[in-house]
Amino acid sequence: MKKKFLKYLLYPVCLLLVVNAHAQSTELLEARSHADKQEWSKAADAYKKVYRSNPVDADIYKEYLYVLLQDKDYKTAENIVEDQLKIKRNHPLQYVDMGRVYIAAGKQKKGEEQFEQALLQMNGDDILTQQLAAAFTALGREDYTLKTFERARDLLRNPYFYSGPLSRLYAKTGAIDKAVYTLLETNPGLVMNTDDTKATLLEILGTDAKKQQQAQKALIKKINEQPENPYFSELLTWLYTQKDDWDGAMLQVEALDERNRENGERLLEFARYATKENKYEYAIKAYDAIIAKGIQLPYYSISHSERLAVRFAELQANPAFTQEQVTALGAEYDKFLFDYPQFYASQTARDYAKLMGEYGNNPQKGIEILKRALSQPTNKREFEGLAKLQMGDYYIITGEVWEASLIYSQVDKAFREDVLGEEARFRNAKLAYYRGDFEWAQGQLSVLKASTTELIANDALYLSVLITENIDADSNYVPIQRFAHSDFLLFQNKDKEAEAILDSLLGAFPEHTLKDDILMQKAKLATKHLDYTKALAYMKEVIEKHGKDVLADDAIFKTAELYQHRLKQPDEAKKYYEQLIIDFPGSTYVQVARNRLTEMNGGQVIP
Repeated sequence: MKKKFLKYLLYPVCLLLVVNAHAQSTELLEARSHADKQEWSKAADAYKKVYRSNPVDADIYKEYLYVLLQDKDYKTAENIVEDQLKIKRNHPLQYVDMGRVYIAAGKQKKGEEQFEQALLQMNGDDILTQQLAAAFTALGREDYTLKTFERARDLLRNPYFYSGPLSRLYAKTGAIDKAVYTLLETNPGLVMNTDDTKATLLEILGTDAKKQQQAQKALIKKINEQPENPYFSELLTWLYTQKDDWDGAMLQVEALDERNRENGERLLEFARYATKENKYEYAIKAYDAIIAKGIQLPYYSISHSERLAVRFAELQANPAFTQEQVTALGAEYDKFLFDYPQFYASQTARDYAKLMGEYGNNPQKGIEILKRALSQPTNKREFEGLAKLQMGDYYIITGEVWEASLIYSQVDKAFREDVLGEEARFRNAKLAYYRGDFEWAQGQLSVLKASTTELIANDALYLSVLITENIDADSNYVPIQRFAHSDFLLFQNKDKEAEAILDSLLGAFPEHTLKDDILMQKAKLATKHLDYTKALAYMKEVIEKHGKDVLADDAIFKTAELYQHRLKQPDEAKKYYEQLIIDFPGSTYVQVARNRLTEMNGGQVIP
């Protein structure tokens, strides 16, 4: 009997709650509808009813306060904030709201007094600190955001807390010295945090020379305060490189290496960083400084090896290199490998082979170097695969195509499920294409088009399309056979013979589907021989007359590269990178073009 009574007693109560909730929901929708239409007075009246029935709902309170401020009903706004101060027992965020009301009403001083009261209510809790900082930032009062973090740091009695946000805020106010000094207080001496500090410094300083100079002074001050601390010295070295003052960076690194008795370790790191930034001159200086320390030190031989790699990279980056330079560098490689034969099992040997085989017009010497490299008992499996692929290329250059095919097949078999195996299969397919065995080449390419490696897949697709389009075009195989042979001659560095074939093809078949491919080959040859005017003219013809063919995006991208890297005309390069992104959004070059534009625009991301 009692259970039945309770059942009938509770039923109307529950029904009443549902009805009330529905009514409130309808009134809230009405209030929001008026607010959306900026009917502030009507919205305020509607919100008043909703707020009275549920004053503890934070969202309703915030919306109601916003509407009252828009309606300039400051007295009611003040009243509801006072209600919230009683409900939430002097919560700091409510003092921020009260300050907001007073300032909106034109009572600036009273408003800021409320902000100060909010700061006094802080207790050091991180969540509350972050909420308060966000509230001040939302009001555009970053001066009080700054005070919030300073107050929290004082409450916690720890100068290292909130260094990141504080340094950014100081920087916004123009106090760069203070920004840098504050940032450096973060875990001083812990070099593991150096990368985070560098990232924040980049954000604060950008490329502003004046700011960088101020940061440099702040760092020097810290070094003078704590000369034994390598953390600040490392940051100063990095800052020198950001200012493009590599001489200053080099002096700093040498001094630190000597002071800390690091036996060249810091110089080695600096040399590698300089190489990464294409500052070859300073990389070589750093390696020379290590070598000058003497043969007895641990980094002597590795510095010699890496110095040779930098010298080779420098030569490769110079399109006007001479055979005398190649010969001189080859002699340095030869002497080093004689003194340290264990490096035949390293990249040094492969670089030496490449120098002689591809830049010194001596592929036979390249083969000899690689044979010795492959005879080393300490070789790693991947090194042997790469060395064999390289050797196969040099056999092609010397005309020993069957020997090349055999070596490619060996790598294919040894690395069947590996990227090296796919690369070997592609090179064998291309060798078949050179010989005019298009059917066998297509069989291999059809599989390689699905390669997990994008570069191999793209190369296989291009070669497959080249063969398919120009065999299906007509039953005359002569043009594609002659073009493939010219491609083979180009690979062998027989440039004059290759160009003669290309010219004869243009004369005999002026409207053949191969024309854009021929023009791109001629552009490649012209670029190799530093005739950039001719190269641009050939690629311009591809863009204008073959704009819908498969090589159009290649022509645009390579034109941009030529302007950027060879002719040093970044504005022209930008035009072509932008054209590529707009006209060929599906091109494999698009992401690279975006990255190049971002770099040329000082880090501004290109959508």
